[in-house]
Amino acid sequence: MGSSNDLANLVALVTGASRGLGAGIALSLARRGARVALNTFGSPDKARAVADQIRAEGGEADVFKADVRDQGQIQAMVAAIEARFAPVDILVCNATGPQPFVKLEELTWQDCLDQLEFFVKSPILLTQAVLPGMKARRWGRIIQIGSEVFERGIPQFSHYVQAKGAQLGLTRSWANELAEWGITVNLVAPGWIPTERHSDDPQEMKDAYAASVPMKHMGEPQDIGEAVAFLASESARFITGQRLSVNGGLTLG
Repeated sequence: MGSSNDLANLVALVTGASRGLGAGIALSLARRGARVALNTFGSPDKARAVADQIRAEGGEADVFKADVRDQGQIQAMVAAIEARFAPVDILVCNATGPQPFVKLEELTWQDCLDQLEFFVKSPILLTQAVLPGMKARRWGRIIQIGSEVFERGIPQFSHYVQAKGAQLGLTRSWANELAEWGITVNLVAPGWIPTERHSDDPQEMKDAYAASVPMKHMGEPQDIGEAVAFLASESARFITGQRLSVNGGLTLG
């Protein structure tokens, strides 16, 4: 696991950072020196535990509660982060909500809107909140957490897949729009990585998925965290508008 100091003194906001992929991302960024703002909505105790772990390792972190679908709460959170640390340099859009499977015959427009709230509305509001500072400094990193489902077209999951496709569209357009300010915009697309969210999923399903992966195993949250940390670093300064699949080769691109 990386432990260099290439993100020293940069401020990173990770949404949905109380567990799973968000916690893994926060830890990876902190281990490279970033001061990490952990956003949570429903699990402040878990987020505080992640912050405590970061501090125990010698890093800086604090917890900020906000519903990332609410413009007012986002603006208040970003103001609080600036007061506690400094303006946000690295924005990681990771927060998500329930992801039920829905057959096409039962699919409603509200099902689609529920996913778009997290993967279109939320990234727009978050980016708008941190963008003035990034433009003023002519430097910034916006990293979206997408999914391999857009490439795989998972059945009975079209409401989620369409929102993830829209999220990739935002990434590509924003990359072109913001490049002149030195702001990169990329998307990391994880495979199925077992986290607390998947604790009740049948083991046979996980085994079947792992068998389909060329590397023959599932990933871990730190795999996503390391990819995000790379894209946040100066090493990735000439990479923008890209989708980085982190899934053991299950999808190529």
